[in-house]
This record gives sequence, C-alpha cells and structure tokens, in this order.
Amino acid sequence: MTELEEKLGYHFKNKDYLKTALTHSSFANENKVPGGSNERLEFLGDSILGLVVADYLYKSFPRLPEGDLTKKRAALVCEKACCGFSRQLGVGKYLLLSRGEQNSGGRTRSSILADAFESITAAIYLDGGMDESRKFVLRFVLPLLKETKPKIFKDYKTSLQEIVQKNPEETLEYVLTGESGPDHDKHFTVEVCLDHNVIGKGGGRSKKEAEQQAAREALELMGY
Repeated sequence: MTELEEKLGYHFKNKDYLKTALTHSSFANENKVPGGSNERLEFLGDSILGLVVADYLYKSFPRLPEGDLTKKRAALVCEKACCGFSRQLGVGKYLLLSRGEQNSGGRTRSSILADAFESITAAIYLDGGMDESRKFVLRFVLPLLKETKPKIFKDYKTSLQEIVQKNPEETLEYVLTGESGPDHDKHFTVEVCLDHNVIGKGGGRSKKEAEQQAAREALELMGY
C-alpha cells in the first residue's frame, strides 16, 4: 500500500479509502467484504474527474466554444484515458480481485483499470479534499492535453465559405498579394475578398496556411 501511495504522490490519513478504491466487486462478493467494492467511489470519482477537467479547460481556453470544450473533456476522461493513467501507476498490481477475475486477465482489463483510477480519485478527495484530488488528476491530464493539442485543426476557410453561401449573390475570392524569401523558407501573404472588398489578410509558409489565416481574420471581424 505504501509503495502505491508513493506512486500516487499522496499518503492517506485513512488507508481504508485506498483499500476500498482497489477492491473490485468480484473480490468484495467472493469475500463478503464489509466495506463493499469500489463501485460507489467510482461513481463519485467520475464526477470529480469531469469537474476538475471541465474547470481547467474553461479557465485555460477562454475563447473555445462549448462544443470544442466538450470534445476535449471527453477525450481526457474517457475509459481509454483513465485506463492509461492507471497503467502509468501500475494499479493493476494492487487490485483486489476474485480468483476468477484474476485468471481471466482482470489486472490488465481496460474497464477495471479505468474504474480504479476514478475510485482512487474519489478516495483522495474524501481523505484530503478537492485541492489534493485536483492536483492528482491534473498530473495525468495535462501531459495528455499537450499530446493531443497539435492534432486539433480548425478549418477557417470552410467556416467562412458556409457563412457566405447563405447569400448566393455574394462571391468570395482569395488573392495572393505577396511572396518573399528563398525557396526553402517562403512566406506568402493573402487577402480574402467579399464582392471585391478585402475582409481579411493573412500570412504563412504556404498559400494554404496564408488563406486559412486570412479567413480566420475575416471571421473575427464578422463576429464569429
């Protein structure tokens, strides 16, 4: 138990919380454990995990719309993510499982490991309060958030096109206004025009990137 506490970075005042968090329902039923399994802690931990992540995302990404915040949160609190967090901690080694569950590979089962991470989160909350559970959760969530960040791409050109199409009589055009630098380090500047009126300018290392930045500026000026 002490070994796991070292990995968790938290030492329990009441060790029973951690023991319950590691107790699978199969073990509790087989051994008639008085305190029961980790299912109730899992229920609480799921809510704490969601709150901590939602709070962090809301404060860290003030301009991100609700839909994108929801997608980010879902990716950070899903079973795959929580299972990965448990694997980092080596939680499977410490789980209390029935013989049957052990023999069927319960120590490496994704659902069991994910549930255990939520249960441990709740156990830390009950023993040490919200600040401790937040510190514990963010220790795992933040590196994952950094890993997924580069994959996020916003197609500003498509968004702008969809808005303009609502008025069929209007025409949208991207005009290359500048090109500089050597072949291995080019820089392009582009203007996006609506009915021949410039509504956005952008630059980038490729024409496509410059067009995206011009569309982004146009959307901002239009209030989107």
